[in-house]
Amino acid sequence: MAQDTAQQASAAPATPARTLLPLILPALVVGVGASLLFVGVSAAAEQLQHVLWRNLPDALGVGRYSVLWMLVMLTATGVAVGLVVWKVPGHAGPDPATTGLDAPVLPPAVLPGLLLATALMLAGGPSLGPENPIIAVNVGLAFCLGRRLIPRMPRALWPMLAEAATIGALFGTPVAAALVISEALAGRQLRGALWDSVFAPLVAATAGALTTTLVAEPSFDLHLPAFGRPGWGDLLAMLVIASAAALLGMTAVLALPYVHGAFARLRHPMLTLPVGGLVLGLLAAVGGHLTLFKGLDEIGELAADPEGWSAGQFATMTVVKLAALLVATSCGFRGGRIFPAVFVGVAFGLCAHALVDAVHPAVGVAAGVLGVLLAVTRQAWVSLFVAAVLVASPSILALLCIGSLAAWLLVTGRAQMQLHQDGTPVR
Repeated sequence: MAQDTAQQASAAPATPARTLLPLILPALVVGVGASLLFVGVSAAAEQLQHVLWRNLPDALGVGRYSVLWMLVMLTATGVAVGLVVWKVPGHAGPDPATTGLDAPVLPPAVLPGLLLATALMLAGGPSLGPENPIIAVNVGLAFCLGRRLIPRMPRALWPMLAEAATIGALFGTPVAAALVISEALAGRQLRGALWDSVFAPLVAATAGALTTTLVAEPSFDLHLPAFGRPGWGDLLAMLVIASAAALLGMTAVLALPYVHGAFARLRHPMLTLPVGGLVLGLLAAVGGHLTLFKGLDEIGELAADPEGWSAGQFATMTVVKLAALLVATSCGFRGGRIFPAVFVGVAFGLCAHALVDAVHPAVGVAAGVLGVLLAVTRQAWVSLFVAAVLVASPSILALLCIGSLAAWLLVTGRAQMQLHQDGTPVR
C-alpha cells in the first residue's frame, strides 16, 4: 500500500482537459495546411516529371530512359538546383546532409527556395524523398504564422505540430507521427502523461493524414503474395536478412563523411550539384530507370512481379540505389532519405527471395526494409511501421520485432546518416 502511494505521488500529474481543448483548432489548421502543401508540391513535381521524362524525350525522338537522356536530365537537374542554391535568397536552406526529420525553424525568406529546389529534385530523378524539406517548410510556416496569429501559444508547440502533421500526411496515417513523437519524447522529462504530450501533435497528424487520404489516396501496401503462419525458417530468414540489410545500410552511413567531403572540395553549388547529377546519371545507366526518383512508385513495380528479375539484377539495383542515395545526399540535392532507403530494402529482400526460393517475398521485403531503415534513419519505430505497412500482414509483426532487435544491436551507438555542420557524423 505504501509502495503504491509512493508510485502515485511520483507519477506526473495529468493535464486538465481545459488545457488541451484550445490546442485542437490550431492543430487541425496546421494538419490540413501541412498536407495541402505536401500534396501540392508533389503534384507539381509529378507534372514536371511527366514533361521532362515523357513529353520532352518523345518530342525529341529520344528514348525516355535511354542512357543519353538519363545523363542529360540528371546533370541538367543538378544545374537547375545549383542555380537555386546559388542565387535564390536563403540558398535553399542548410546542407541536406546535416538535416533529419527533426527540422530547425528556418527564416521565412529561405522557404520558397527550399520548395523550388525540392520540386526540381523530385521531378529530375535524384534518389531522395520529399520528407525532410517538406517538414522544414511546414515547420517554418507554422512557427511564423502561429506566433503572429496566436502569440499566447508556446513557441515549441508549432514545430511539433508541423512535424507531426507532415509525417501524418506523408504516410497517410497518424500512427507514424505518434511513433516518431513518442520516440523523441522518450528521453525527456515530461510534465504530464505521455498521451497529454502527444495529444495536439496527434490531432495535427490525423488532420494531415485524412487530408492526404481524401485528396491523394496514398497506399503503401505492395500487395505481395499472402504470408500465412510463420515458421522457424521464416524466423531465421528475418534475422539473417534484417541483419545483413542493416550492415549494408551502414556502409552508406560510414561512407557519407568521405563522399560529402569529396563534393565539398568543389566548393561551389554550380560545381557540386551538376557533378553530382552526372554521377547519378552514370549510376542510373548501370542500375536502370527503376533506380531513379524517390522510389515509391518503383517499389510497386518491383513487388508486382517478384519473379521478374534475377538475383543479380536485384542486387545491382540494391547497390546502385544505395550509392545514388549516398551521392544525392552528399552533393547537395534537397531531399530526405527514407523513401529511397525503402527501395533499397525492397530490392534487397527480393534479391534474398530470388537467391533462396524458400524465403517468402513478404518476409524478405519486410526484413530488408527494416534493416536498411534502421541503419539509415536510426528511427526504430518508423522502421518497424514502414516494414509492416508495406507487407500488410499481422502475422509478420512478431518476426519484425525479433528482427529489429538483432539489427538494432548492429547499428546502435554507431554513426548516423547525418552530419554535423563541421562534417563529422552525428551519433
